Amino acid sequence: MAVVTMRELLESGVHFGHQTRRWNPKMKRFIFTERNGIYIIDLLQSLSYIDRAYEFVKETVAHGGTVMFVGTKKQAQEAIAEQATRVGMPYVNQRWLGGMLTNFSTVYKRLQRLKELEQIDFEDVASSGLTKKELLVLSREKAKLEKTLGGIREMQKVPSAVWIVDTKKEHIAVGEARKLNIPVVAILDTNCDPDEVDYKIPGNDDAIRSVTLLTRVIADAVAEGLISRSRVATEGKGDKAAGEPLAAWERDLLEGEKKADEAPAAAEAPAAAEAPAEAAAEAPVAEAPVAEAPSAEAPAADAEQA
Repeated sequence: MAVVTMRELLESGVHFGHQTRRWNPKMKRFIFTERNGIYIIDLLQSLSYIDRAYEFVKETVAHGGTVMFVGTKKQAQEAIAEQATRVGMPYVNQRWLGGMLTNFSTVYKRLQRLKELEQIDFEDVASSGLTKKELLVLSREKAKLEKTLGGIREMQKVPSAVWIVDTKKEHIAVGEARKLNIPVVAILDTNCDPDEVDYKIPGNDDAIRSVTLLTRVIADAVAEGLISRSRVATEGKGDKAAGEPLAAWERDLLEGEKKADEAPAAAEAPAAAEAPAEAAAEAPVAEAPVAEAPSAEAPAADAEQA
């Protein structure tokens, strides 16, 4: 089943680019035509690039990675928060703080501060041991931190990849990700630079419906990756640690042990059949030299046969 259909892309206006006077020449290969002074994006290319980005995000999450959703423009704020929350991924939809990736150790301290402030009961002045003014200052600090860092409050380390809406507006986030060699998955409008993006999706990054559709596709890829991760963890609980399948050499070793156990059993059956024949062949050799006491040897031979 296709990740997204051509009809969905058309209905969401993904094919509309910017005005012809506002474009990046590097995007020429993604442009289908020009209509009424507006560039039309080639959706056939968009479909193939969507599939490629979808597979990358799915595999990244399936192997334990995380994807940060970034989109601070008004058209993207709601979709970014909704889809990232749906799949439990960190997101930034207000203001990108400089150093959010490159200086994550400092940002992490602010996250710890936010969690400390959340433990305070601002309604109970008596038990807090603080004055009303002090509580007011702390509540304002908490509100500010929640607005800027609320989407990443559970993030413990830098993400494995970032999903960005409008690389021109989020150029700081793109720069930090590239500096840390974090793969960038993003919508490329006709005024963007494709060289800055690792997994590009040519499309409209200004229309709400377009941004919502493409962000949902990436969130679906994350969800599928999470399902694959949990399935591997469940299957691996039996013999080894969760999510750790047997290596090829371990499988060969187990198969070799089974064959080694079966070989002696197969060899014992012919040996048991040959034993009476060997005993019968050896009996005359033992009796030949004994000529003086045939009557005494007869019982002995009977005993051996018994």
